[in-house]
Amino acid sequence: MNGKLMLYRDQYGSIICARNLRALQTAAGGGRISKMYAGKDYAKHIGYIIGSRWFTAYTPFESIE
Repeated sequence: MNGKLMLYRDQYGSIICARNLRALQTAAGGGRISKMYAGKDYAKHIGYIIGSRWFTAYTPFESIE
């Protein structure tokens, strides 16, 4: 997502870190890319589906203490 290092976890628990969607696609073994949405009241983009695997995206977080 725009060059920021992101953590992606698939439905099997495998983890891939990637800076962009092309790198994620390559690490996942290729395939067609679709956006994944979730939510009850409204749809929120939460990750990607690549081939037969779906990946939830996690953003970096730093605590201020």
